[in-house]
Amino acid sequence: MANDLLTGTAPDDYNASSIEVLEGLEPVRKRPGMYIGGTDERALHHLVAEVLDNSMDEAVAGHANRIEVELHEDYSVTIRDNGRGIPIDPHPKFPDKSALEVILCTLHAGGKFSGKAYQTSGGLHGVGASVVNALSDTMVVQVARNKELYEQRFSRGIPLGPIQKVGAAPNRRGTTVTFHADEQIFGHHRFKPARLFKSIRSKAYLFSGVEIRWKSAINDGETPQDAVFHFPGGLSDYLSETLGTASTYADRPFAGTVEFSEKFNVPGKVEWAINWTPSRDGFIQSYCNTVPTPEGGTHEAGFWAAILKGIRAYGELVNNRKAKEITREDLITGGCALVSCFISEPEFVGQTKDRLATMEAARLVENSVRDHFDNWLAADTKSAGAILDFLVLRAEERLRRRQEKETQRKTATKKLRLPGKLVDCTSSTREGTELFIVEGDSAGGSAKMARDRKNQALLPLRGKILNVLGAASGKLGSNQEISDLTQALGVGLGTKFNIDDLRYDKVIIMTDADVDGAHIAALLMTFFFTQMRPMIDKGHLYLACPPLFRLTQGAKRVYCIDEAEKAIWLEKGLGGKGKIDVSRFKGLGEMDAKDLKETTMDPASRKLIRVTIDEDEPGETGDLVERLMGKKPELRFQYISENARFVEELDV
Repeated sequence: MANDLLTGTAPDDYNASSIEVLEGLEPVRKRPGMYIGGTDERALHHLVAEVLDNSMDEAVAGHANRIEVELHEDYSVTIRDNGRGIPIDPHPKFPDKSALEVILCTLHAGGKFSGKAYQTSGGLHGVGASVVNALSDTMVVQVARNKELYEQRFSRGIPLGPIQKVGAAPNRRGTTVTFHADEQIFGHHRFKPARLFKSIRSKAYLFSGVEIRWKSAINDGETPQDAVFHFPGGLSDYLSETLGTASTYADRPFAGTVEFSEKFNVPGKVEWAINWTPSRDGFIQSYCNTVPTPEGGTHEAGFWAAILKGIRAYGELVNNRKAKEITREDLITGGCALVSCFISEPEFVGQTKDRLATMEAARLVENSVRDHFDNWLAADTKSAGAILDFLVLRAEERLRRRQEKETQRKTATKKLRLPGKLVDCTSSTREGTELFIVEGDSAGGSAKMARDRKNQALLPLRGKILNVLGAASGKLGSNQEISDLTQALGVGLGTKFNIDDLRYDKVIIMTDADVDGAHIAALLMTFFFTQMRPMIDKGHLYLACPPLFRLTQGAKRVYCIDEAEKAIWLEKGLGGKGKIDVSRFKGLGEMDAKDLKETTMDPASRKLIRVTIDEDEPGETGDLVERLMGKKPELRFQYISENARFVEELDV
């Protein structure tokens, strides 16, 4: 009904001609978010990462040792390497096209699927270069091969002509890509020299055999306009620069490199560097095939497993019985670590590769790092003793805090006036507990039956909460929904917020997958961002991902998060017998407890999105919140005007 009203067509007009077939790179322009995670500034800068990853793959494979990145006055970017050059001969399957054109104009075309051209690579899915081409209003690719220079030009994914030989190149080899991001896609966003500079420098640290030259025609007043990066010490140099003059428990970091072929007879390697400091909070930055993995993954899990087992074993060796109480949480407190692995055919979560999912990576990394860590601790007993004492102290503090929390929680109902509609969990500790914020009593009823009573609590909200941006403090205090929420969480607002008083480990916003649900989620995130910001910074706020569809074929059942996923399953089938039955969930209240548990509440099968603030550009998050949720309708209208072109399907 909604789509009929929007398009002006009657239901009877829905026939074969209504089915839209997207060819070539059209799907990328139609749904850029599926390929680069959105159309915001982060997504824009991801374009540079995709092209740079291809050049880094050439360097890691031993075919290039120099990469140049140049930001021009018109905000176009040139990335040049001295590698083998993209093949320019006719493609066997498409004789009338060069391999270059096939790579740049076809999704899932590249030299990294079979493993023959590259043993390890960051660009894996075969969509990187073609996606950049699709989302650029101009792209020029030059290839120097066999002492000849070839060139081909494109616009929005379409070749402007065949590949051409443009001259001789006796002293040149490699690929040069120049592209200008399409303003029809990215609107007012522009490349920022500081952000590019930071990511490019980190690439040089990740592979000591490459030299990266940076040049920028844009002067932002803080970023060098010319620089050369080459770090023979790799991650050890990176860690030293990051920590600067901070005092550390070890004079020299625990750092090293292990080739997997030496021990496991498989291609790839792992490089790491870690030290502990009392001067700052701990962190871990991880990479796979030079691609940053900000959400971690299996390689991080393997690394921490090696460090944890090693420090516990050392504690046992020196008769420190308290060492067995050390956990991964204690290691990360004050532990500053960098981990980079190279593996063949890595599996990432999502096209933007934020988390590594390859299970084998955990075993490879853990077994490679563990032996070296044992030897390092035994060889430097002074550092080992200082680190062990620090970690034991952290463990004791954590256990003491937990004990205090248990006591507090047992008497919480006496101390706190908990809202009557809160369905609390039975756990006496905060660790592992979850509060689901749901809209309405109907969704709350299904969720109550689907939850795990031990650690999952529910708080139903009626209607939409107050838009807190610009609201007077008195209005906040008198709002019933906000009052219920703060009481359930056990915390105060604004400056009175104390993260230690938070009663739940995870706070999960669980709203319907429609326009109203998205608005409620936006209002709640605005509330937490303005009034309980440390909750987001410490990783306690999440969004649930309820499915829109349930597909059933015989005994087989699959849940789909959106239309795109539904289309994929409908095309390939579920593996059952008979017709595929499609059910659409209009809201959480329509889902029975089994559906809700399997898809949205069970930690073993659900998907959660952790709400984060971009560390590179924290101020931009506040600006966006102000534009969307503030009192100036003209700013909201401007944002919607710039971004509404990507919303073709409305569920009204």
